[in-house]
Amino acid sequence: METFKDALSWFEIPVLDFARAKVFYQSIFEYEMPEMDMENVKMGILLHERGTGVGGAICCGEGYEPSGARGLKAYLNGGDDLNIILQRIPTAGGTIVLPKTEIAPGMGYFAFFTDTEGNVVGLHSMD
Repeated sequence: METFKDALSWFEIPVLDFARAKVFYQSIFEYEMPEMDMENVKMGILLHERGTGVGGAICCGEGYEPSGARGLKAYLNGGDDLNIILQRIPTAGGTIVLPKTEIAPGMGYFAFFTDTEGNVVGLHSMD
């Protein structure tokens, strides 16, 4: 059986209002989000190390509908301490659903938030 370094190779967070979602994610991660268009989908690229890191994007277009009640749960990198990002979420227009919670000793911490589009998104950090 083949094993992989990472279980995830790319992810997409559906959004309805691209400009609003872009401002939200730029605000909580404090960076300028690059944009690209793929046919009828507008994409905003999330922070990652190109070439070696796992990437993802916010996506607006046909076939993309945000949902907090169903669908894929993605965990974004929360950096050294995900509380730093969690503190920015309410100001950016999101809601913290589950605060920083220990998974198990040595496995780090996670939290959930709702973005401006209604998606429930996870964060993970080791501290």
